[in-house]
Amino acid sequence: MNPSAENLARIVTFVQTAESLSFVGAARHLGVSASAVGKTVAKLEKTLGVRLFQRSTRTVRLTDEGCLFYERCRKVLDDLHDAEAMVSEAAQTPRGRLRVSLPTIGYRFLVPHIAEFHRLYPDVELDLDFSDRLVDIIEDGFDAVIRSGDLPDSRLMSRLLGPFRFVLCAAPAYLAIHGMPKNIADLANHACLQFRFPTSGKIRGWPFADASPGTQANSPLTCSNMEAIRAVTVEGLGLGYMPDFLARSAIADGTLKHVPLNLPADEGRFWVLWPSSRQLSPKIRVFVDFVCARLFKD
Repeated sequence: MNPSAENLARIVTFVQTAESLSFVGAARHLGVSASAVGKTVAKLEKTLGVRLFQRSTRTVRLTDEGCLFYERCRKVLDDLHDAEAMVSEAAQTPRGRLRVSLPTIGYRFLVPHIAEFHRLYPDVELDLDFSDRLVDIIEDGFDAVIRSGDLPDSRLMSRLLGPFRFVLCAAPAYLAIHGMPKNIADLANHACLQFRFPTSGKIRGWPFADASPGTQANSPLTCSNMEAIRAVTVEGLGLGYMPDFLARSAIADGTLKHVPLNLPADEGRFWVLWPSSRQLSPKIRVFVDFVCARLFKD
């Protein structure tokens, strides 16, 4: 069929009949007569050359061909509805409370941009939950989440915020006493601070384990908070292995020094996710666009 207003009207009538399983029910919903619905469906069947419904004096049901055609037509109408909603919502002012969950470390990369977001969207009230627990965005009632790692939840839409690297660093006082490691094997003679994932309880392995088999980390501390790793590294307790965005300011002001070893590549990624509802509200849309444009762009 060639696209036309008449064909679209036929599809709307067909879909309503398929969902009502009644010419009378479809007619009531469309505001026309049952006879008009029957004639429209008959014209559509003639155009397609297939029977879409099995009819009896008391029931109407879809044929196999009708089921296939219904699935495609329902998607077409849903997409059309989404397009109309998108254009309509684009003209609306983003407003209301926006609940966002972030890892505890998230304040490092998001907080510097909050004032700008508020200037751009003064009617959006940010409600930020900084927590390392793995929230269920739908069950816990969040509008969006920022998280790293794998994305197994098919109920969510996602966009990549950006990658980050892990860097090895130490306080100048620690290096003055213990010396700068010259190679990966030297790390076995240093205090290597360890991070435990708060959700799984697993220890995040040091990168020299694969590069130098049999080498074990000598760690005076293991904890499940990366900010704590940074803090004790600054205090000179040992070598810290942390995300680059966490170490950047301390390296810039000399509180920490980068340990320039040729370590195996070690990267992570952060994503912004939101429920895969068919209509994206203006407040979520502007937040997603905002963080994707600004975070992890160094």
